[in-house]
Amino acid sequence: MTKTPAEIELMAESGRLLASVFTWLDGLPMAGMNTLEINDRVEAFIVDNLAARPASKGQYGYGFVLNVSPNHVVCHGVPSRDDVLKDGDIVNLDITLEKNGFIADSSKTYLIGPVAGPARRLVQTTYEAMWKGIRAVRPGATLGDVGHAIERHATRRGYSIVRDFCGHGIGREMHEAPQVLHFGRPGAGLTLREGMVFTIEPMLNQGRRAIRTEDDGWTVVTADGKLSAQFEHTVAVTRDGVRILTLRPDERRLVA
Repeated sequence: MTKTPAEIELMAESGRLLASVFTWLDGLPMAGMNTLEINDRVEAFIVDNLAARPASKGQYGYGFVLNVSPNHVVCHGVPSRDDVLKDGDIVNLDITLEKNGFIADSSKTYLIGPVAGPARRLVQTTYEAMWKGIRAVRPGATLGDVGHAIERHATRRGYSIVRDFCGHGIGREMHEAPQVLHFGRPGAGLTLREGMVFTIEPMLNQGRRAIRTEDDGWTVVTADGKLSAQFEHTVAVTRDGVRILTLRPDERRLVA
């Protein structure tokens, strides 16, 4: 379950490369693009520019390098030529990358063009909730502390948390122990130890937390059709706190 310092450094390299994918995506004009085109461009960037492997492709029989989840799609959205992004959309891009045998996992919800205030607030609150969870990570804390920090921030602002999906341990495999719930009670659950590596990836809904899976067997949507947003980072428990292995350059000010 725990990683050695050398393994964490290898994971940090995978995380650094994955962060560079999102930095590149920040400059991509996604309005008017279909989601399969975004998938193909991300694959080319990872393989050709970074000499790395898109870890999601082929995992559990999945045929793409990213999950692309717009608007009411909660997670696991499948890229398609028929899904064209337009001004006013929000879209989560969830990407995994493997380098030197270790996998990093991260996601970001993008605002496409001018976006209405309620959608912007949902996205901002989801991002803040992820950071609340990250800042609860340290040796001796519990996974319940992490989940509680996320849940308290989200519910105080009127949003529900999807409970059917959670963060997870990660390393040589994409999904390892432990499961990291985004709700919980302070002091409950597994006690964190130096060397643990896992993802924190809350999904917040505008409406009810209920979800359903569409007929493709992958795409998960809100049951009430309202918007959903998600952010994700891969983190390591350090001797005195937390290290964000997928930290993007624009986020360095948040951990200064």
